[in-house]
Amino acid sequence: MKSPRRTTLCCMIIVIYFSQATPNLNLESIVHPLILREHELAGKEPLRQKRAVASSRVAAEEYTVDVEISFENASFLEPSKTYLNSLSFPIQGNSTDQATTTILSIEVTTVCRPTGNEIWCSCETGYRWPQERCLHNLTCQEHDGFPAGHRCSCLKGLPPKGPFCQLQGADVTLRMSVRLNVGFQQDLKNSSSALYRSYKTDLETAFWKGYSILPGFKLVTVTGFRPGSVVVTYEVKTTTPSPELMRKANDQVMRNLNQTYKMDYNSFQVVTSNETKFTIVPEIIFEGDTVTLMCETEVLSSNVSWHHVERHSDIQNKSRFSVYTFVLNNMTSISRLTIYNITQGDAGEYICKLTLDIFEYESRKKMDVIPIRILATEEMKVTCDNNPVSLNCCSEINVNWSMVEWKQQGKINIPGNPETDTDSGCSRYTLKADGRQCPSRLGGTRVTYVCEFISEHGARGSKSIEVTFTSVANLTITPDPISVSEGQNFSIKCISDVSNYDEVYWNTSAGIKIYPKFYTTKRYAGGAESVLTVKTVTREWNGTYHCIFRYKNSYSVATKDVTVYPLPLEPNIMVDPLEATIPCKGSHHFKCCIQENEDYKVTFQMDSLSFLAEKEVNGKQVCYKYNFMASSVSRCPKKFNIFCHFTNAANNSVQSPSMKLNLVPGENIMCQDPIIGVGEPGKVIQKLCQFSSVPSSPGSPTGGIITYKCVGSQWKVKKNDCISAPINSLLQLAKALIKSPYQDAKLPTYLKDLSVSTGKVKHEVSSFPGSLGAIINILDLLSTVPTQVNSEMMTHVLSTVNTILSKPILSTWKVVQQQQTNQSSQLLDSVERFSRALRPEDSTVLSINQTNVQMRSVVIKPGHPKAYKQSFVFSDSDLWGNVAIENCQLGNLQRDSSIVTVAFPTLKTILAQDVPGKNFANSLVMTTTVSHNITLPFSISMTFKNINPSGAVPRCVFWNFDLANHTGGWDSSGCYVNKVDEDSVSCVCDHLTSFSILMSPDSPYPGSLLEILLDIISYIGLCFSILSLAACLVVEAVVWKSVTKNRTSYMRHICIVNIAASLLVADSWFIVAAAIHNHYHPLNETACVAATFFIHFFYLSVFFWMLTLGLMLFYRLVFILHDTSKSIQKTIAFSLGYGCPLVISVITVGATQPQEVYTRKNACWLNWEDTKALLAFVIPALIIVVVNMTITIVVISKILRPSIGDKPSKQEKSSLFQISKSIGVLTPLLGLTWGFGLATVFQGSNAVFHIIFTLLNAFQGLFILLFGCLWDQKVQEALLKKFSLSRWSSQHSKSTSLGSSTPVFSMSSPISRRFNNLFGKTGTYNVSTPETTSSSLENTSSAYSLLN
Repeated sequence: MKSPRRTTLCCMIIVIYFSQATPNLNLESIVHPLILREHELAGKEPLRQKRAVASSRVAAEEYTVDVEISFENASFLEPSKTYLNSLSFPIQGNSTDQATTTILSIEVTTVCRPTGNEIWCSCETGYRWPQERCLHNLTCQEHDGFPAGHRCSCLKGLPPKGPFCQLQGADVTLRMSVRLNVGFQQDLKNSSSALYRSYKTDLETAFWKGYSILPGFKLVTVTGFRPGSVVVTYEVKTTTPSPELMRKANDQVMRNLNQTYKMDYNSFQVVTSNETKFTIVPEIIFEGDTVTLMCETEVLSSNVSWHHVERHSDIQNKSRFSVYTFVLNNMTSISRLTIYNITQGDAGEYICKLTLDIFEYESRKKMDVIPIRILATEEMKVTCDNNPVSLNCCSEINVNWSMVEWKQQGKINIPGNPETDTDSGCSRYTLKADGRQCPSRLGGTRVTYVCEFISEHGARGSKSIEVTFTSVANLTITPDPISVSEGQNFSIKCISDVSNYDEVYWNTSAGIKIYPKFYTTKRYAGGAESVLTVKTVTREWNGTYHCIFRYKNSYSVATKDVTVYPLPLEPNIMVDPLEATIPCKGSHHFKCCIQENEDYKVTFQMDSLSFLAEKEVNGKQVCYKYNFMASSVSRCPKKFNIFCHFTNAANNSVQSPSMKLNLVPGENIMCQDPIIGVGEPGKVIQKLCQFSSVPSSPGSPTGGIITYKCVGSQWKVKKNDCISAPINSLLQLAKALIKSPYQDAKLPTYLKDLSVSTGKVKHEVSSFPGSLGAIINILDLLSTVPTQVNSEMMTHVLSTVNTILSKPILSTWKVVQQQQTNQSSQLLDSVERFSRALRPEDSTVLSINQTNVQMRSVVIKPGHPKAYKQSFVFSDSDLWGNVAIENCQLGNLQRDSSIVTVAFPTLKTILAQDVPGKNFANSLVMTTTVSHNITLPFSISMTFKNINPSGAVPRCVFWNFDLANHTGGWDSSGCYVNKVDEDSVSCVCDHLTSFSILMSPDSPYPGSLLEILLDIISYIGLCFSILSLAACLVVEAVVWKSVTKNRTSYMRHICIVNIAASLLVADSWFIVAAAIHNHYHPLNETACVAATFFIHFFYLSVFFWMLTLGLMLFYRLVFILHDTSKSIQKTIAFSLGYGCPLVISVITVGATQPQEVYTRKNACWLNWEDTKALLAFVIPALIIVVVNMTITIVVISKILRPSIGDKPSKQEKSSLFQISKSIGVLTPLLGLTWGFGLATVFQGSNAVFHIIFTLLNAFQGLFILLFGCLWDQKVQEALLKKFSLSRWSSQHSKSTSLGSSTPVFSMSSPISRRFNNLFGKTGTYNVSTPETTSSSLENTSSAYSLLN
């Protein structure tokens, strides 16, 4: 540059040069002075080279030339710019034969002006300095005011070696359109038509000539035509042109296009999409954020619009949307769309569109909005034990959260310390709660903690955590020291001041848990308590016990020491002899033995005398002896008992079983034996087997009792119930086990030992019936222990059962059966108890197969269980059987119920028969149990091998443990034969109930013809009864005022109403009782007790109200001169009618329910077998029937033969006749009903009594309606008067015969005449009504036959 004060103008000239030689341009004729600089590096293409224009000559080359023009005077600058902008292009340059030069456009790019002592060079619109110049040259930023980060537009001094200002932006594709005002033809839609090609060629030629003046122009292409006249769409690839230059280019297009196309100049439109910078902040958008969408473009225009694509709507300024558009430093257009509290509905594609002249600058961007998702445990339990507990919240998407806040809501305030980890997006809130912050009265209080995540742009997301604070339980235990001796009892009460806990249990100092049956736990408002109760203490209970309340991982423990002093239990003291006969001058040794060597004080006591015993040790057995001398007794013969007393260090004592002593004259003694003793002929004595001649060992003595009888001069064994030493040892261990605090832990090992030992002593079991009975007793004892039995334990149980049911031992069973014991039933009951407690480890079928017993078990899982079908085959016994339960039945079972079926091939021969000599089971015995109670009707199908296809008719039976005074027997109730063929018998078992069980302790078998008949009568009769009683109450309500004119009538109807109401409620409860019982056990025990109580109470109320009615009649006729007020009569009536039944009912339930013998096992009614509680109903009922019958006879006699002076008023006499008639009819009916009911009490009663009782009892309500209500003449007249349309009854002639209005009950009717003739009366009684008064209404029944 020549001088620093000189003004410089730089131009960019686009030249088309038709030549293959290097151009030699002489521009002096255009502008002077000038410096020519050709931006074409050696060996490279020019700076901008456009594609050749189609020509018949040599291809044209396009060049871009930068020209620097310097002015001596700055005033020349603006005129020069104006001149250059006014030039028309193209300009033809010098032409020769070899080359032609054409200038397409001249653009001013850079202007340098003097400023002070410096030259500042700035870019013209659309141009800017290259980045490298801004970095290496001094800029004049304070002049242009551009913010940091923008390229500079002003430099201090023109770069000496260039380059000048360059076009800003990269290549863009302009989507343009223009309209031709000509008619649209369909061929323009077909790109292969001649018209389409002609239009396309002509238009593209004109476009090329016009748009080639644009800087950076590369390409123009016609893309199509559409109707609207003819709209031409085309694309131009270039750099971003200025609007002025675009207008010039459009002018060139107009001039170069044939006028026949009628192009509309005002229809030019330009759309560009890559000139706008579109940004969205933040990148990750949450619901609730404030989001900013910003468009930036170098095009200066404030005409910007925003559009939401999915909503098809333009966005305007409103509540949540704000649009702000401005131009920054006259260089950049910026439009900002702000969306406040954004929602997911705001998500989608947004369009930012800037319009300038014919240009539309469009940019699109899609925006997603996601909710803030916080992950946390929603519920927690925290114990107030001052241990730290952390609440954790984590965001699903980790961003740079601005803040995480924790809040709490609740009755108590327990703050914590928050910690947030920005890297993981998690926040932890650490609590420390102690007993002061959550006292016991607020134990179980819930506090809600909320963690709230806040984004940098305002979105908030929260999660609630429910925390239940539980106080550490403060335990109070029984304060007094506990010292007991074996055989005594003790209890420890542990009280907690907190009612919220997960588990309560007791254990020893060694950490062994106490078996749950020894303690009970209950909670109440503000606390809880657990009581450990031991009824029979053994020395195993000596030690320290811990009462533990657990809540989550927090334990509250209270400790108690129990000291147990050794003392033998009474059953463990073995005495000899059990009974002894001594001559009057003889002597005998008495001894008491125990299996332990402790320091006891032992004395023998006989009457008031006491003798110190002598101790003798023999191995583990210790015996205490005393030699009794008969001479020490003053009188002979004599009988008395001898006991030995054991006293321990705690001064507690226990008394042995008694030893009977008989002093007899010596001449009567015939049998003598040094071991057995002496006795008279026929004398029977018992002796413990270990002290008899049966072989025994001191370490393991023989158990049981052997019975001798003196025959002639020798003792003969009458009955041998001895137990072999190994089995006796197991029996003693079993008795100790059920008293042990660790019985459930010891049980598996014991069952294994029992199985092994029973197998080893199989030959001894077959020799000793007592050993067999001992094993059965062991199984019975152990079956009461477990709450759960696993498959291994069940295998050991069935192994033991298999041994004692083997064929060699069946002969021993016959001996046991002859002794009339129920041990076969006891064995079956024990197996069933074990089966109900069985819990297999998985849902697969558990199968156990032994020679004499087989078992199948399956667990029912929720969903759609398969039908339960199991088969059993015993090849040795040639027996088989199947059991099936349909899947619809299984669906009614509780979740995880287990079904167990056990089959026995030999049990049929040992189970007792129901009637001696008649019915025996002659097939496989199968027992099926379900682990949980069955609440719905259940049906099971079984198939047995038919052993006697041509024999007797088979019966399907089950073993009823309640029969034969609870010894068990075969029962066919609820079971019936479904199918019989040559090979098999198919049975189905189900259970129902019957109406006639009301008084009968024995109900007919369900499924029998009698039971079906009783059911039909019962249900039909009950329907009639309930409807009749309801009708009776309605009638009484309607006619009440009309029929209660005097005191006698009032009290009579009070009684009738209460009789009807009581019987109605009783019948209703009877239906409830039938519905909640399935013949074997109640579906709900509490409901069964309640139903029994109310049935008992209301049926008694019926009788006592009948008694009240009878006594009131007796009072009105016998005590004529005595008059009692209505209120007193009502008080007495209600006290008698409801008070007496209530007292009887309450006493009955209070005396029997604590022992659970209030109701029957097979019906919801008063027990008969155990307590005879049924008599609490039968006796009052029958007494009342007898009293009422007596009153009726007395009253009828008095009315028919009145004494002199007995003249009750006509009105009163009428009411008394009505009462007499009612009692005379009702009481015989009731008497007959309950009389037949009494007959059903006795077992084996005839079926006729059941039928008559059910028939009369079911229709009681109908009888009361007919004879107690509707037969009343006053009731009839009141009803006729109330409902007759003609009201003829109230206007009846005074001389009309009452018999004509009620001919059936008139004394003139044939029936009435016969009854009256029985009492010596003849003729017809007609009653006239001289006046309509209350007296006439009261006397309407005087024409009735009393017995009618």
